[in-house]
Amino acid sequence: MSEVDGLRQRRPLRPQVVTDDGPASEAEGGGTFSGRVFRVTLLMLAVSLALPLLGAMVLLESPIDPQPLSFKEPPFLLGVLHPNTKLQQAKRLYENQLIGPESIAHIGDAMFTGTADGRIVKLENGEVETIAQFGTGPCRTRDDEPACGRPLGIRAGPNGTLFVADAYKGLFEVNPWKREVKVLLSSETPIEGKKMSFVNDLTITRDGRKIYFTDSSSKWQRRDYLLLIMEGTDDGRLLEYDTVTKEVKVLMEQLQFPNGVQLSPAEDFVLVAETTMARIRRFYVSGLMKGGADMFVENMPGFPDNIRPSSSGGYWVSMAAIRSNPGFSMLDFLSERPWIKKIIFKVPLSRFRLIATPCTTE
Repeated sequence: MSEVDGLRQRRPLRPQVVTDDGPASEAEGGGTFSGRVFRVTLLMLAVSLALPLLGAMVLLESPIDPQPLSFKEPPFLLGVLHPNTKLQQAKRLYENQLIGPESIAHIGDAMFTGTADGRIVKLENGEVETIAQFGTGPCRTRDDEPACGRPLGIRAGPNGTLFVADAYKGLFEVNPWKREVKVLLSSETPIEGKKMSFVNDLTITRDGRKIYFTDSSSKWQRRDYLLLIMEGTDDGRLLEYDTVTKEVKVLMEQLQFPNGVQLSPAEDFVLVAETTMARIRRFYVSGLMKGGADMFVENMPGFPDNIRPSSSGGYWVSMAAIRSNPGFSMLDFLSERPWIKKIIFKVPLSRFRLIATPCTTE
């Protein structure tokens, strides 16, 4: 073999022409097969995850039995309702020193409030001093609340004492100077055959004899307030306690999450915030209308919480949540869709409620 012939034989192979019937079609077929395998695998994975979830949705019972609620369209947040940033300019007092303060009462220059860890504290001259605790600690999570207590409504009485509503324990009178605690009405005492599971707010007459207070539910406790709202339970009540005769009367019932309560300056009627329904009811306790009730304001731009008198003769009303319009209000959306609520709450309560949430986050 000559050198020329050897070089010819060692020349690089020419590129092969690939046709539809050749190797390219096999590669294409292999890629298509791999894609099908991937899609089938993904579909099987999705089905394997969805079936148990659907099964759980069908088989698990929901802890709530919500009924459809009817709301009017929320008022437009325009004019006097237009959002502003005024509260961002407020001065923060006792920042990082209090855990979830709720209601506030004044006696002289001292302020008093209840906290999420079950205490009644005095705030004066920059100092925080514990003056009472109705339960036993520690209170690290919401599950600890029934034992450690959760003071909510608090008012100053005519004799320099405090009247306090504890969500789990009942009504108390506290002497902040002697640190004496007196039980007025225990939550263990059934009122007209129903227990008080969620004592909330209170208001008192100037002479300190009558206490008007709300029990938000005989079914749900404060730690389950979200279930109370979502179910729309109508077992809340407005009650009257006479500090002299020790008698308790039910003034209003079938309320949906009665919350803040406020006696009028003339002491002729009591206002009650019905949180779930975004309205405030009025009950007449004296005068020609005594024993009657009517609507004070309805279709509010938010879900009302506490009510307190203002210096102008009106009332301050705090909102737990706003009903955005224009915008989207989740509670309004869910109100006529109880089946969605049921599905949501079929998730174990320990997960949904974030049971382990520390009190410090409230």
